[in-house]
Amino acid sequence: MTRRAPDSPSVPDAPRAISFGEAFRFWLQLGFISFGGPAGQIAIMHRELVERRRWVSEKRFLHALNFCMVLPGPEAQQLATYLGWLMHRTRGGVVAGALFVLPSLVLLIALSWIYMAFGQQPLVAGIFYGIKPAVAAIVLHALHRIASKSLGNPLLVPVPWVIAAMSFVAIWALKLPFPLVVLSAMLVGAVLARLAPGALAGGSGHATTVKGAHDAALIDDDTPTPAHALFSRSRLLKVLAVGAALWLLPMAALLASHGWNGTLTQIGWFFTKAAMLTFGGAYAVLPYVTQAAVEHYQWLSTAQMMDGLALGETTPGPLIMVVAFVGFVGGWAKQVLGPDALFLGAALAACVATWFTFLPSFIFILAGGPWVESTRGNLKLTAPLAAVTAAVVGVIANLALFFIAVVAWPAGGKGLFDAQPDWIALALVLAAALALWRLKWGVIPVIAASAGIGLSLRLLGLA
Repeated sequence: MTRRAPDSPSVPDAPRAISFGEAFRFWLQLGFISFGGPAGQIAIMHRELVERRRWVSEKRFLHALNFCMVLPGPEAQQLATYLGWLMHRTRGGVVAGALFVLPSLVLLIALSWIYMAFGQQPLVAGIFYGIKPAVAAIVLHALHRIASKSLGNPLLVPVPWVIAAMSFVAIWALKLPFPLVVLSAMLVGAVLARLAPGALAGGSGHATTVKGAHDAALIDDDTPTPAHALFSRSRLLKVLAVGAALWLLPMAALLASHGWNGTLTQIGWFFTKAAMLTFGGAYAVLPYVTQAAVEHYQWLSTAQMMDGLALGETTPGPLIMVVAFVGFVGGWAKQVLGPDALFLGAALAACVATWFTFLPSFIFILAGGPWVESTRGNLKLTAPLAAVTAAVVGVIANLALFFIAVVAWPAGGKGLFDAQPDWIALALVLAAALALWRLKWGVIPVIAASAGIGLSLRLLGLA
């Protein structure tokens, strides 16, 4: 069946209405194939939902994506939540967002258990010897990718580069906390939006222009906003009340059973704060998580943090799922349920970290979605977002330098000349970087190859 306009090519009819069961099966499948970080996950959703299934038009898809970019939290998971909500009300959003995370959580708990139970075995230790340099190279590659996209030409638009440099100095030299850096950048962006609107127009960001002709979609450019997606003050208050209850009840239970200083309570509180600061993706908040989890709470070491990042890169779902690894290792190390229940305590800690990290994302989408639907084509939050993204570049640069230092001086030398660097590990960083930049390998092949090389070197006694 086709619909025709006079003297125009035939255009396929919009797809039939999609049942909740059919959508459920798609979101479940997506949870198992969502590799490649946010860019890859968004590309998968675009290919499946816009191009192949035509459940949503490109303009509506990009409008939702721009909103998710402004929010703290994993943008790909929030985009899935938004589209599920738009199609099938609150239950659709909850199912889409939850299935985006659950497969990764189960896999990470299993892999984290193997890591903690058998990580000191020569076989596993050799694998992770090779993985750490790959992680350092991956962070460098992410730095290059984000900087080239968001900062633009320094000669034409220097302000983003200045913000990135100041962010790096603030984190590296002044040791300012990550939240302060992000909030300061957001304030600078808001001021510049009024005084010099073009000062932050450096990066291309997400495309906002769409070609006029396109195949009809179930939710098309001119499809009216569904009744459930219209703004309602009573609905907003209900969402906020339910969200507050879903935060308060678990936190109260942790507080009653473990006390405020208990590891599980502190995991819940810390990852609530982290969830509010994940502007710019997982790499942006990793320095904050690393600084707090390693140095302040001492849930794990920097080397373990790098291993967790590698596991997060090789499992489906958002990269911020590394918080499950942090929670698992912290729960194991602190024996939150006692020495006779190490796995159960660690798995509980991983679930606590995941719950408090992702709960705000659902609240943001379900509470803010109606407002976004009412402001299609009129979002004015790009300048603060651009400033935060520029600051994120400086933060990631600091993280990359920090990880390279850990690889080069695994014993923890305090200065560049305190100990002889591990030249083999540095060579692996260079090899992994070349594979990513020049050979255009994906993240998973790079990690797999690096793990194989590290294992071979350890078995041969060369590392």
